[in-house]
Amino acid sequence: QRIPISDNELIAAKLGEKGIHGMEDLIHEIYTVGPHFKQASNFLWPFKLSAPRGGFKCKRHGYCEMKGGDWGNREEGINELI
Repeated sequence: QRIPISDNELIAAKLGEKGIHGMEDLIHEIYTVGPHFKQASNFLWPFKLSAPRGGFKCKRHGYCEMKGGDWGNREEGINELI
């Protein structure tokens, strides 16, 4: 179930025993990959990305191996993907 994070109380209720009491603590834990990173990232699990509309391009990865995926900087296109 997707619930918007509108208050630090929601974070404190789920992750307070891990020492994460608000949005700043949650961001810090994920950014620094702290000791409770797994619990913090699982808390954000309902946030999912969908595949791009045209699919991923097939790229060659040395010795003519075909693997899925697409290379390059996605800085500008991430909002379209979300």
